[in-house]
Amino acid sequence: MKMLEVRNTDIKVSPINLGGNVFGWTLDEKQSFRILDEFTEHGFNFLDTADMYSFWVDGGAGGQSETIIGKWMSARKNRENLVIATKVGGETGNHPIDISKSHILKSIDESLKRLQTDYIDLYYTHWDDNTTPVEETLSAYAQIIEAGKVRYIAASNISPRRLNESMEMSEKENLPRYVALQPHYNLVYRSEFETDYAPLVSKYNFSVFPYWSLESGFLTGKYRTEADFDTTERGPGIKKFFDDRGKAILSALDSVAEKHKSKPAAVALAWLMANPLVTAPIASATSSSQLDTLVSAVRLSLDSEDIKTLNSASQPVT
Repeated sequence: MKMLEVRNTDIKVSPINLGGNVFGWTLDEKQSFRILDEFTEHGFNFLDTADMYSFWVDGGAGGQSETIIGKWMSARKNRENLVIATKVGGETGNHPIDISKSHILKSIDESLKRLQTDYIDLYYTHWDDNTTPVEETLSAYAQIIEAGKVRYIAASNISPRRLNESMEMSEKENLPRYVALQPHYNLVYRSEFETDYAPLVSKYNFSVFPYWSLESGFLTGKYRTEADFDTTERGPGIKKFFDDRGKAILSALDSVAEKHKSKPAAVALAWLMANPLVTAPIASATSSSQLDTLVSAVRLSLDSEDIKTLNSASQPVT
């Protein structure tokens, strides 16, 4: 399996980034260990988590996912073989969205302790409070990079304006610069990234790691009737996609999957991986069968006709 370069870094990552939001939520510690073992046994090395995961379980401080990953790395003694990405600034039951310097300096030490590691490979601004001056946030990152606690920084839920402002400030004041972007992007949710962020990706040469690559399961094809959405707590959030366009996307996924003897989820991930702006999509797995789908997506090569079919069905409504 070919490892991919994170642009402007010396980091090489697998073409799938395993989402850690399920660890300590829908998967307990033992189940999480099994998925992590299987993921790395396939040769993958890229894990994505956040300090806030999964505060919604008990309304508290979060940290369950980082704790499980830390215990697993300690037990397997494999930290040096992995690329660990975690995030700061997201809301928990203990604090609102916060990317102030004081919060970052406190949070990095807590994440390192939970992860049982001395450093984070990729540290994301998870959410932007739209209040903290970008220079303050970047100066905090400069301090923890200088201390060896973080190798590189990246951005997730930041407006194009603030992202551009951050990059200009990095250049002006010789502060750390974001090397990657983690946007919400997939077949059914295209317009925001393609219209607002893609120009910045090209301008600043970001690596791109899309989250919600399968839109909370919608793009797996699991939900085929109105009643299906009532069977999951995620139903209300994704039912809005089950319109004519959404049904056309599912039909296109079925068609391409049948052609390749694959699954809709694998096709949806392969579509992202075929985009030259995308480095590696993020996807979580709660079972061996779901993990097998991620593996098959890496091996799936879509041709130009497949891409045309999927692009046509998912063309954003203007």
